[in-house]
Amino acid sequence: MTDEEGRPEVVLMCGLAGSGKTTHAKELETRGYVRLSVDEEVWKRFGRFGVDYDSSIYEDHSAVARRFLDERLTQLVSEARDVVVDSSLWQRERRDEVKRLVERAGGRSRLVYLKTSEKVLRERLAKRAERFDANAAFPITNEIFARFLGAFEEPSGEGEEVLCVPEK
Repeated sequence: MTDEEGRPEVVLMCGLAGSGKTTHAKELETRGYVRLSVDEEVWKRFGRFGVDYDSSIYEDHSAVARRFLDERLTQLVSEARDVVVDSSLWQRERRDEVKRLVERAGGRSRLVYLKTSEKVLRERLAKRAERFDANAAFPITNEIFARFLGAFEEPSGEGEEVLCVPEK
């Protein structure tokens, strides 16, 4: 929440698909944070991956959504609003970029990393694939999941708060 200097807080969610970022972000939303979600923005603007648009243009749609949400984030922070960024932020470069946006707008950021086992991720993604909503709009095949695992840059030395997601 806003600190003693009046700077709003921006919580940057970080973790692989299925780690619980949206669940955590929605809980913060109930406490007054404005939640910004790339997945939901893509869904709202373009529809469902591979259904309403060709899967080959997903990255273009995602880039449009990210640019819009970066502008929205800057606006909200300048209005002294607390925000939660509901995104995987899987590359350190992108996390650093968002932190700079927050600082330039007059806010402060917290990086929350949801560390989850591969087993739990696979179970959750299988359940999520059965839904029809914005957070299930991008189907994660075994091939895509393997790429995500290989490309994910786990936060380390970034001031991250690590929340370990327990196995059931």
